[in-house]
Amino acid sequence: MTSKLTPWTGSWSRRRALQVGSAGVLGLSLPQWLAVQAQAAAGKGKSAAKNVLVVLEQGGLSHLDTWDPKPEAVAEHRSPFKPIATNVPGIQFTELLANTARVADKLAVVRSMRHPKAGANGHPDGTQYMLSGSHPTSPMEMPDIGCVATKILGSECRDLPPYIMVPGNDEQNASARTGFLPASSRVFKTGGHDVSDPKWKVADLLPRGENAGPRLNGRREILASIDSRFAAARNVDGMDRFYSQAFDTLTSSRVDAAFNLQSESAATRELYGKGHRGACYLVARKLIEANVRFVTVDVRWPFSEEVPGGFNLNWDHHDLIYTSGSCGTIRNKAGGEGRYGIGHWVMMGSTDRAFAALIQDMDQRGLLAETLVCFITEFGRTPRLNAFQGRDHWEHAYSIAFAGAGTPGGRVIGKTDADGGYVLDSPHTPEDYASTIYEKLGIDRDQPLYTSTNRPILFGHAGEPIAGVM
Repeated sequence: MTSKLTPWTGSWSRRRALQVGSAGVLGLSLPQWLAVQAQAAAGKGKSAAKNVLVVLEQGGLSHLDTWDPKPEAVAEHRSPFKPIATNVPGIQFTELLANTARVADKLAVVRSMRHPKAGANGHPDGTQYMLSGSHPTSPMEMPDIGCVATKILGSECRDLPPYIMVPGNDEQNASARTGFLPASSRVFKTGGHDVSDPKWKVADLLPRGENAGPRLNGRREILASIDSRFAAARNVDGMDRFYSQAFDTLTSSRVDAAFNLQSESAATRELYGKGHRGACYLVARKLIEANVRFVTVDVRWPFSEEVPGGFNLNWDHHDLIYTSGSCGTIRNKAGGEGRYGIGHWVMMGSTDRAFAALIQDMDQRGLLAETLVCFITEFGRTPRLNAFQGRDHWEHAYSIAFAGAGTPGGRVIGKTDADGGYVLDSPHTPEDYASTIYEKLGIDRDQPLYTSTNRPILFGHAGEPIAGVM
């Protein structure tokens, strides 16, 4: 916690929010952030979802090799991964989704995502587009969907931030935006090179070692003593509630439990799979279980001695997408260097295992009934292999998936052509994706949010909810 706390005195201007900057773990001091969250009004719409969990597999995951198999594509450009049956008759994924195929009855897969206009075919812009549901070239920079949702709905979890990203430290983490909203709405990023490491801790939500225990309690007593002396001169009762909540966060056993993977059974850890990705997905489930309103998993496998040459293990497979090991640097740092082939464990192997486990685990725990789970990426990959046996960025067609919160499972929405290059039926956009989340949460998209200058902003009018998901 910061050592200099300023009482909350009303609405923050954007300038004041920026001045506070890095004063606390969330851009404001913890009590100030809690005060801001307390101002959020509950939405009045009928909601199917209580919470949202977004799995963002950043880098442009190839839809042709996963959700949208194209066995009739020309041989020289066809994926080597064969279509397989799922547990829903008539629906096929590729063999890279063998585990996910067993929970297809819980999923609505949208095979007809596309970008309606140019300007978001790079990773930062594409990621911002999906995080916000607003095109990055829009005149007004829009906040993340998670910022909007938690600004309007607040959170039922007193001890944790309402919008958390796990771990939120890949090269596109800066694509998260607060837009016209105050700094207090910023996503909290847990950090962590390897979340599966038993030594991993979320330091910013724990007291500093020198301030823990009796010393922290002593500071609380000093604050109470000071406030009691000046209570007659100024109104401290309201802010005391947020100071108290800040201390509760720093001392709460629930905070530690939400991030403590050692409390999970060996069977659960094995279900999600060994290593960083499975651990991140499991932490996300624990945060939903703790009633955090909006959770995003943004993960790539960490560089280690176990993955030589794997220094950037996202989905940007410009080179050698089907190699069994490292893609190398065949273009001298001009393309997809630092990846492993899409079929390797640290790529789709761990992703398929962790995502299927997440759906199964949340369903068995009763969490899927009130949690909207979204599996997304920022665009797809080209239907044709390039000269380096990779696939380049492709925003004309890609796939995402939904589960939970009343989503009708066992269905495919939309269709692409025989090569997977263009949408033929039921086209949808990131704006539609955002509107789907807002609608599921019961947020009234006809009611604006306001800038620091009291300008009304309609945040959900550029798209319509995806009918097949509702």
